[in-house]
Amino acid sequence: MPESSEYVVVGAGLAGAATAWQLALRGHDVTILERAQPAAHDGSSHGSARIFRYAYPDEFYTRAVLESKSLWDELDRAIGLELITPCGAVDYGPERQPEQLARILAETGVEHELLSAAEARERWPHIAFDTAVLWHPGAGVIDAESSVNAMVEQAVKLGARLLTGWNVSRVEKRGSGYRLSSDGWETLDAGNVIISAGGWLPSLLGQLSLPTGFLARLPEFTVRQEQAYHFRYRSDDAPWPTFIHKSADIQTYGLPGGRDAGFAGQKVAEYNGGKLIPSAAAQTGLVDPDNRRRLVDYVRKYLPGLDPEPYAETTCLFTNTPNEDFLIDRTGRLTIVSPCSGHGAKFAPLIGQWAAELATGTGKIPARFRHATAKVGAS
Repeated sequence: MPESSEYVVVGAGLAGAATAWQLALRGHDVTILERAQPAAHDGSSHGSARIFRYAYPDEFYTRAVLESKSLWDELDRAIGLELITPCGAVDYGPERQPEQLARILAETGVEHELLSAAEARERWPHIAFDTAVLWHPGAGVIDAESSVNAMVEQAVKLGARLLTGWNVSRVEKRGSGYRLSSDGWETLDAGNVIISAGGWLPSLLGQLSLPTGFLARLPEFTVRQEQAYHFRYRSDDAPWPTFIHKSADIQTYGLPGGRDAGFAGQKVAEYNGGKLIPSAAAQTGLVDPDNRRRLVDYVRKYLPGLDPEPYAETTCLFTNTPNEDFLIDRTGRLTIVSPCSGHGAKFAPLIGQWAAELATGTGKIPARFRHATAKVGAS
């Protein structure tokens, strides 16, 4: 007979690790299945540099960041480390609407300043601002890989089991639970399943025991193979914040690159600038030369404090929904979790809490994340 577990979490990225941690905190029997290893390099949660910020044009998300930060602090206390390095953030550009962002931060009590372009250039001469600038000092950089490992370690310490090299190929309904099969012919029975497969989700959906109506009401997922570049700082004494810049021609973001590139430069990327792929299984890891040229030209124009030739580059995955909301939904005893659209990392502990509460039936999550059931009655 196959081994069994009360809750099986598929995927040990940020969302899966957080869900397993939150389930284990509640005393449940948890098994984590990971096709490679936690925070795998070809997944969405690898590396040391993700943006943590409060600025959102939707007040809902700003308030959710505040809630998430308290859980990050709880995790920091549990492991004795600081997983978010503060450095502040600047938001600017005609499409970023810094004035609107400032109003939301004021309403939610987040410390911030609204600066003119000239004031901002005086403070950060290594950035060529083209509009007013929102500055909020509470932003920073999340060490994604360390965060995944910390949450997995906490879950295991609380009794969870981690199985690596376990690539789920099928989830079948069996009685009141499910049987999971791997492509290596392994099987595991589960009372409840949480799927947090990141960019592999689109190719896995058809292999899950999902009712036809539920599957039809899920949002359309698109997966992009993004690329990011590391540019060296021209000066060691210039403090670099994270940034989001949105103009009519290009939308970019940047952050201190951390240990991913030797702490020597800023990581810069174009938002949704990568090619569409069917799922994470189709990624090539090859950087698009045209995208590289666009970012080099961008750095020459807008980031004079950086050497415009990248000294390192990488690809990563963005799994998107049409409106950039997350998916946290449930049918029967199967929960699907997808913190989509490139902005989920900062919410990881909160997403884990929401997913654990939904999977155990002990709490309600925002209806906007229950795409398939919100309009027909949650189950």
